[in-house]
Amino acid sequence: MFLVCNGIQTIFATKFVYMRFRNIVLVFSLMASSVFAWAQEKPASRLLSRLDSLLTEEEQSEEMLEHLRNMPNIEVGKGISFEPQNKLYKMTMRFRMQNMLAFDFDDDFSHTDTEARVKRLRLRFDGYIFSPKLLYSIQLGFTPYDAKDIPNGNVNIVRDAMVYYMPNDHLSLGFGQTKIKANRARVNSSSALQFVDRSIVNSEFNLDRDFGFFAEYYKPLFNDFNMALKGSITLGEGRNWSTSDKGGFAYTGRVELFPLGRFKALGDVAEGDFEREEKVKFLIAGAYSFNNNTTRLQGQNGEYIPNDEMRNLHSYFVDFILKYNGFAFYTDFMGRKTDNPLFTGDPSTCIYTGNGLNIQTSYLFPKNWEIALRNSTLFPDKKVQPLVGYKNYNQTTIGVTRYLIGHSLKVQADASYNHQANPADPTYNRWEFRFQVELGL
Repeated sequence: MFLVCNGIQTIFATKFVYMRFRNIVLVFSLMASSVFAWAQEKPASRLLSRLDSLLTEEEQSEEMLEHLRNMPNIEVGKGISFEPQNKLYKMTMRFRMQNMLAFDFDDDFSHTDTEARVKRLRLRFDGYIFSPKLLYSIQLGFTPYDAKDIPNGNVNIVRDAMVYYMPNDHLSLGFGQTKIKANRARVNSSSALQFVDRSIVNSEFNLDRDFGFFAEYYKPLFNDFNMALKGSITLGEGRNWSTSDKGGFAYTGRVELFPLGRFKALGDVAEGDFEREEKVKFLIAGAYSFNNNTTRLQGQNGEYIPNDEMRNLHSYFVDFILKYNGFAFYTDFMGRKTDNPLFTGDPSTCIYTGNGLNIQTSYLFPKNWEIALRNSTLFPDKKVQPLVGYKNYNQTTIGVTRYLIGHSLKVQADASYNHQANPADPTYNRWEFRFQVELGL
């Protein structure tokens, strides 16, 4: 005890050390107050500006301020950012996870399955190197759901690995692997959903990720009217496929129109109206993709086409979004066509051709509780109905979300009822209940 007291007296013997100790205490107090602010869903201010408000001019140390200017900027939902004073690079690191529990029941409401797992665990790096016009984006997925085996045996951990060149605010040119900009639900991040997961329509018809060249162009046309053009030329076999000695390429284009202006905070890529648009905003968009001689049943997804019977796939997408004062409405229609969806060498396999329609609506209450309703229906073509096992497949889902820090920290639960017309297997699961916690930095 004597040694401890003696040590403390020695530490405070000089005014310089005393000031340094007091500054450290203030910094830790500031960090604690920032965490409290995040929990209250208030935007976090810059660390330096908070310090300036706490310290008097006499107490401010130039050396300490210099260190703080070079500290990483940490903000929930925007990651941990590093940027040196010479501005030669910037890196923002983020992570997120989704922990999910689900129960399935049959028509008699007898329990059939339980699913409990970390559904998604992602690590992401974004920033620029040398110039703010030269950007990069990297995303890795570490769960079995993210790293599903692909038919050619390649490892499937890398989700995004992109280099972008942005000569101005309107144009972006990219090279690497990322999402194909086709349907709205796929463009949305899985971290910004108002249900536990995307719809059955998206699961069947989306184009997912691929490797190639990507371009986006945004332009205000007149008054509040905005337009966006997005296109890509990709390998056509999906992410991490690497080589293709048989197939052709996939060509995709998308047009987006914002007649009343862009949504707040990129609201076109986040479900719900968390920003509470003060005026009505809506989006009308359409996309088309041609996959030449694909070797997989869904183009960028699915198993190998049997006996190398390659097909040309035509995919089409139309979607609409409307948001106003906490209310949101979405609908997207999509489908796939090919000349011959059946295979003579394997009569039990087919390419799923047909259409799908998804409609969902939601309202965000003032205390950030949200109620959402979704109805999704698959309409397979008559030729493939005997193989897919139904005439049509409808799923109705009701969801409840409590947003603690926007989409970065939320608790979700939803319940779904499944109905198949003329099912080949009448014992399919009718009810599904899911619970999920999403946490991201």
